[in-house]
Amino acid sequence: MKNVLIVVDMQNDFIDGALGTTEAVSIVDRVAEKIRSFDGEVIFTRDTHPEAYLDTQEGKNLPVVHCVAGSEGWQIHEGLTEIRPCCVIDKPTFGSAELGAVLAQRNEEEAIGEITLIGLCTDICVISNALLIKAFLPEVPVRVDAACCAGVTPQSHRNALEAMKMCQIRIDNE
Repeated sequence: MKNVLIVVDMQNDFIDGALGTTEAVSIVDRVAEKIRSFDGEVIFTRDTHPEAYLDTQEGKNLPVVHCVAGSEGWQIHEGLTEIRPCCVIDKPTFGSAELGAVLAQRNEEEAIGEITLIGLCTDICVISNALLIKAFLPEVPVRVDAACCAGVTPQSHRNALEAMKMCQIRIDNE
């Protein structure tokens, strides 16, 4: 059995760009170390929006242009994808159906022992993808390393961790 690490949206706009926070900046080194020391496959997700982001449903509810495909803010933080071989899945919204399908296919090829999520933002994309993964692979244990995540606010980060616990997602390093 193999383990899989999902690195959610560790992009410049979420770290120190348009939607950056001090909490996001503070996890970068821990995320790099987690990637470096992880024993298994690493998959990154990348929030990806069109130039006309403000015309989308998300853009109307979160009117801050961010992660526009090809922009500096869209890029995964420097050096993270170079730590080890990985794949990157672009996603147009919070949760990635493509990620769920890729993981289901990988599980068919070789059983996945466990899936761990880290990254940004705990309260939007991390929780969305964790729940989506549980839907695609209900018998595969899913965990979140809280020390390698940050939310929009510290309170919303804690709320998301509590919500994931209720959905049988294990939370480590709170």
